[in-house]
Amino acid sequence: MELKELETLMHAFVAAKGWYAADSPKAQTPRNLAASLAIEAAEVLEHFQWREEVKDPQALAGELADVALYLLQLASITGIDLEQAILDKLTVNHTREWPLP
Repeated sequence: MELKELETLMHAFVAAKGWYAADSPKAQTPRNLAASLAIEAAEVLEHFQWREEVKDPQALAGELADVALYLLQLASITGIDLEQAILDKLTVNHTREWPLP
């Protein structure tokens, strides 16, 4: 499945829940989405708290999916082509050097 197809499915889900409505208690603003993205990323980290191995891969997969969905939505509503942004960043990173500690 293409990234744009996932984005379309994500928008359909959010719209079906009524979260794009002007009076929604879960306003889908860039700030709120960025905060939700950070919160979900912290939930990914919880899976590694006090351990190096993943205890519950299915639960971790769910948290990673939450992160991806918020990232897709944030990029979309701010007008960022996430696929192109990733490709651009990879190009930049190929030219960078990271010194060893």
